[in-house]
Amino acid sequence: MSEVPIRCTGVAVVLLKKEDDQHKVLLVKRAESVLKDEWCYIGGGIKEGEKAWEAAYREVEEETGITNLSLYSANTFDRIYSIEGNYIYIAAVFVGFVADDQEVVLNEEHSDYRWLSFDDAMGIVSLPGNEEVLSFIEKHFVKKEAPDYLLVRR
Repeated sequence: MSEVPIRCTGVAVVLLKKEDDQHKVLLVKRAESVLKDEWCYIGGGIKEGEKAWEAAYREVEEETGITNLSLYSANTFDRIYSIEGNYIYIAAVFVGFVADDQEVVLNEEHSDYRWLSFDDAMGIVSLPGNEEVLSFIEKHFVKKEAPDYLLVRR
């Protein structure tokens, strides 16, 4: 019997900012060959010796310039099957509540960004399954108070 391996080598981060009493989601438009011109949330690989939450902080700073945020484990996962590699890729999802004074400064990986309502964000995210992640985060981190035990304390 053959098995499809599971690889957990990356993270995903959904950044939230409160504007006019409503939480907005940051989506970025990919500029590089993989998923070019597709809208998604922040994501990236975990480096050797790095914890997943450390990768989440690093990827947020590298891709957006944002450093002032409260980071939580979302306790959910992005899942993608790689047709070419015949493996299942799983990424731990984190939620970052961004301070109001943080400006977005994109790196070369992205060509544009938008702060959107959850409904608008769910309408334009590209990968099937991303809207379920956003819906899960809205339910557990916006409509309810973010669970303190999932807060990353560095």
